Amino acid sequence: MNGRVLIIAGSDSGGGAGIQADIKTVTALNAFAMTAVTALTAQNTLGVQGVHPVPLPFIRLQIRSVVDDLGVDAVKTGMLGDAATIDLVAEELDRLALTKVGGVPVVVDPVMVAKGGHKLLADQAVAHLRRVLLPRAALLTPNLPEAALLADMEITTEADMHRAATVLLGFGVPAVLLKGGHLDSTDVLDLLATAEGVREFRSARIATRHTHGTGCTLASAIAAGLAQGLPLADAVARARRYVHRAIATAPGYGAGHGPLDHANTVDVNRLGC
Repeated sequence: MNGRVLIIAGSDSGGGAGIQADIKTVTALNAFAMTAVTALTAQNTLGVQGVHPVPLPFIRLQIRSVVDDLGVDAVKTGMLGDAATIDLVAEELDRLALTKVGGVPVVVDPVMVAKGGHKLLADQAVAHLRRVLLPRAALLTPNLPEAALLADMEITTEADMHRAATVLLGFGVPAVLLKGGHLDSTDVLDLLATAEGVREFRSARIATRHTHGTGCTLASAIAAGLAQGLPLADAVARARRYVHRAIATAPGYGAGHGPLDHANTVDVNRLGC
């Protein structure tokens, strides 16, 4: 096991997304998962029934307990909830950057709305996330609804995706993985955009309702790759393969959007997309 990943995100009591999906993913990819829980949720495959935020001082204590003893090779952020939590995380990321030569790569998954429609980020915090957290990230991983909110534009075509990726890069993040799963298409297109250009990743769309936690899982899988020293494009390629397999082998639990099979075996040395 190699690569220490600190996950700063909310808990999903149903086990399909959030901290639970993050831990399973990082472990399956042979890295070591650590957590700072930002909120507790009561949720299942049908939706979110309740959210209980964790007090800010305790979020900070979790982060510092991990960083100061175990060390961190990559960070993944998920559900942050509000502007105050975003500010706290930004402060702790700055502190972490000062303690490690070259800094630590941060993967920001801008969790805004749960699969069932429940808001997980306050409306007034969207601009705050854009202004405060994105410049501290190594990679931003929005789906199309999240990207539309962040970029303040409609995204309904592949051409829109390319334009949105350019807009998002303009907010100071060096790389954006724009996920096209919400497009009405026979395949799934993701765009990895950097200052050097745009790389397209395509995969066959799997007809299934069992897609709960795909965003959390993909971001954590990428963070695991970065923690293990993979170049960004290779970390993305491996993560996409892992998620595709996890969807294809989903156990079929629940009456709604079911969880993935995070325990699926994946050849971590095969980096094709």
